[in-house]
Amino acid sequence: MLDADRVRVLVEVAHAGSIAAAAERMAFTAPALSQQLTKLERELGCALVERSRTGVRLTRAGRVLLAYGERVVGELHDAESAVRAAAG
Repeated sequence: MLDADRVRVLVEVAHAGSIAAAAERMAFTAPALSQQLTKLERELGCALVERSRTGVRLTRAGRVLLAYGERVVGELHDAESAVRAAAG
């Protein structure tokens, strides 16, 4: 099963347009985020991003995972909100 935190990294990188910008938004270092993306790519057996000096571009596989990842991250956020509301 995919790691939700690594999928979130992909979502953030896609939205930010670069690993460095996503790292800043998430309060991590760029090398740490890059490592998480590499692990996710290794787990899936395919490239998810094309890295360049000016940022990243999602591959076809990356765009497919992004669509699912956005929903998963949204659902986890909604679940957290619902549990906090239920707890009081």
